[in-house]
Amino acid sequence: MAESLFEFVAAQLEARTDLDKLEARGTVRIALKEAGLEPRSVTPEQMSVMLLRAMPKELASRGVGNADDVCRGLATAVKGYRADPRAAAESPEDVFRRLGSS
Repeated sequence: MAESLFEFVAAQLEARTDLDKLEARGTVRIALKEAGLEPRSVTPEQMSVMLLRAMPKELASRGVGNADDVCRGLATAVKGYRADPRAAAESPEDVFRRLGSS
């Protein structure tokens, strides 16, 4: 399965901080929720804005000392993110069709 934007950002956050995998994923989820965004449907542009506006506060509350620098680096990394074309979101009809053929 291709890496989603959410997974990409969480992995980058884990690599750039002392947060473990679960902490990184949870922090990204909370910041997305704060911004009113969904992990499955967030666009790179929305993710970049969230990283620059909501994420620094979340990282600071978790003791990440260089939160602003980390967030700027993550926002830059998101600009280079390219979704795998095979990872396009499935429509509800696609899901039900796949489930019906099982």
